[in-house]
Amino acid sequence: MNPILHKTLTEQRADLLAGEYSPVELVQALLEAQEAKRELNCFITLLADQALAAASKIDLQAAGPLAGIPIAHKDIFCMTGTRTSAGSRMLDNFVAPYNATVVERLAQAGAIVIGKTNMDEFAMGSSNETSFYGAVKNPWDSKRVPGGSSGGSAAAVAAGLCSAATGTDTGGSIRQPSAFCGITGLKPTWGRVSRWGMIAFASSLDQAGPMARSAEDCALLLHIMAGHDDQDATSSRLAVDNYVAGLDQPVKGLKIGLCDEFAASLPAAMQQTLNQAASELTSQGASLVPISLPHAHLALPCYYIIAPAECSANLARYDGVRFGYRCENPGSLDDLYNRSRSEGFGAEVKRRIMAGTLALSAGHYDAYYGKALKVRRLIKNDFDFAFEQVDLILAPSTVGTAFKLGEKTRDASALYQEDLYTNLVNLAGLPALSMPAGFLDGLPAAVQLIGKHFDEARLLNVAHQYQLATDWHRQHPPESQAPGRSA
Repeated sequence: MNPILHKTLTEQRADLLAGEYSPVELVQALLEAQEAKRELNCFITLLADQALAAASKIDLQAAGPLAGIPIAHKDIFCMTGTRTSAGSRMLDNFVAPYNATVVERLAQAGAIVIGKTNMDEFAMGSSNETSFYGAVKNPWDSKRVPGGSSGGSAAAVAAGLCSAATGTDTGGSIRQPSAFCGITGLKPTWGRVSRWGMIAFASSLDQAGPMARSAEDCALLLHIMAGHDDQDATSSRLAVDNYVAGLDQPVKGLKIGLCDEFAASLPAAMQQTLNQAASELTSQGASLVPISLPHAHLALPCYYIIAPAECSANLARYDGVRFGYRCENPGSLDDLYNRSRSEGFGAEVKRRIMAGTLALSAGHYDAYYGKALKVRRLIKNDFDFAFEQVDLILAPSTVGTAFKLGEKTRDASALYQEDLYTNLVNLAGLPALSMPAGFLDGLPAAVQLIGKHFDEARLLNVAHQYQLATDWHRQHPPESQAPGRSA
């Protein structure tokens, strides 16, 4: 195994500057690894020639903090001259005419794009099995899911096909696949990172964020990605912290909340993982404070009204007329609309469009969507009150470890339960970070840090201090892909 593959972004950058290998050699090593691991199905579009050409022209001293580093973008970010499919047949032939702000900022920092990663269709799914391009497989066990919707990004980083990737998180789509694949993933505060050029699922919930091996890498990526964008009116004008500079602050004195409601529903093995992470943080001087989020049990039904409602509005533009999939030989305008949408969208997307349309319809709006907005406010208020008592919250990322491919595809409600500990964070617009915290039966397990609005610096700091004292984030899948921890 090439030792380059499982180095962090920060380590790869240091190696490049020291002349240990060239950007071209790094890209070639990653492309060879991708060829060897094609069965994981991490990429929708691999940009091999483009990446090699860019690597050959990089000036490592002048091109920015990511100069020479190959990264991958979730295929939900528009990229000039490149297919941007959102994992859907609907956009299989769509070539973006511009760069998303996230893509542009990372490019200006010198990053080399090695490919566009596979994902659940229009980011709707928790297993990466709804993609038009087939399911992604978990590098730790190819019979299991990588999580979703950013499963391709998570699997690519975990498998050593790139040291970092972008993802999006609407209800847990960065954190859950990061947890299943044993990497670090950060969902920033809503509005911290521009959504311009990011294909919309649910606009009040969607947020772009970094996925990498370590909190240190995520801090560097977020520092580049974050900040106001005049093209996105919902992006915050609040100044961006220096996330890298704040990593070395001690944990001592911090008050970390543990939610009573989470403890009541968490399986014993995952509770033990959470307890061990809490123990490590208290050994560094943090204190644990019990908190309550009394409306947490309402988050799942609340989310699955608001998200589909916004999805039904955002996806109305895909009608077979302006761009995207168009049915063959339509008999009328109605036939064009009906068949283009029914043939272009997959089953899960159609399910959510229909549910959302019902929730917004006359006679149902007040009973469903209007009430869900009120519950959303109660959930936010619960967090506001909790953060009067603590600096951050330690919580589970997932209910369990990665489940088997096909295990939950026939029961949508079972799949929705995978978002149990993540989507309430999106409803409140808060930042949260998932980090590796152990193994259960040879599969990665993780915990989640939830912070106050725009307090990403503290989450990254605490995660970094945890990772300095542990090595869970440095484990990588065995080459055989049989389940088990790698030394």
